[in-house]
Amino acid sequence: MKNNVKYAYAPDMDVISAKLELIAAEIGQIKTRETLLKCFSLMDLTTLHTDDTIQSVQKFVDKVNDLPKSYPDYPLPASICVFPNFAGVVAERRTNPDVHVTTVSGCFPSSQSFLEVKVKECEMAVAAGAEEVDIVLALNSFLDEDFERAKTEITAMRQACKNAIFKVILETGLLVSPENIAEASFLAMESGADFIKTSTGKVDVNATPMSAYIMCEAIRKYYEKTGKKVGFKAAGGISSAEDAIVYYAIVSSVLGSEWLNKDLFRLGVSRLGNALMSEIEGTKVNFF
Repeated sequence: MKNNVKYAYAPDMDVISAKLELIAAEIGQIKTRETLLKCFSLMDLTTLHTDDTIQSVQKFVDKVNDLPKSYPDYPLPASICVFPNFAGVVAERRTNPDVHVTTVSGCFPSSQSFLEVKVKECEMAVAAGAEEVDIVLALNSFLDEDFERAKTEITAMRQACKNAIFKVILETGLLVSPENIAEASFLAMESGADFIKTSTGKVDVNATPMSAYIMCEAIRKYYEKTGKKVGFKAAGGISSAEDAIVYYAIVSSVLGSEWLNKDLFRLGVSRLGNALMSEIEGTKVNFF
């Protein structure tokens, strides 16, 4: 595949497996209160349920608003992520603008529609208040190896999102091969992605340490070639403190401390907030 050649990167699964074993062995040392709180600050706290309503989203935002009162030593999450029709609800309800409004768009989660529809949804999300937009790579083009069409779609949605932070979901569980994951990473970055993201959370296989490691290596290679720092977002099935620490350790190992901030690293989560709080507090917490 051309981009893997262009960036001189071919995933070596033996090396990656060995690296991931080392990271797993060090999790106990990395899992400190400080690191857990840092992971909390990296969360795109997400509600993407079919039965979401204006009232349920308002209550969700209210919990984030109440966090400083109940847990004053906790950082706020990076953003609240919702369907695009709820962007305005989050924008109006939040009390701290440091918590960004994130929406999924572009016919999430399948990206199966007309490009004009995807572009319009992105435009409407931003107009409604979205400051960050997560879209999905068009697998119908990518898996047919029509890479130019896949790039054209991402570029069009990037333009529609204007100045919003733009994240491209690769859906790595459906890409399957390490080579495909690397190729999709480079394609998305070349098409204007500010972040590349593992998964939608809506398929059988979502974020995995292997896919995350490959994506981070692709980000590093892209940075070495272009000088542009692209962020990484792990999402889908990240539900325990250990899960969060694993992805934190992968980013630290491959990309270094410069990436360990919300400008370049996110965790897309629905259950992790309570899990991190429970680990930090040493007792069961059901705040969110």
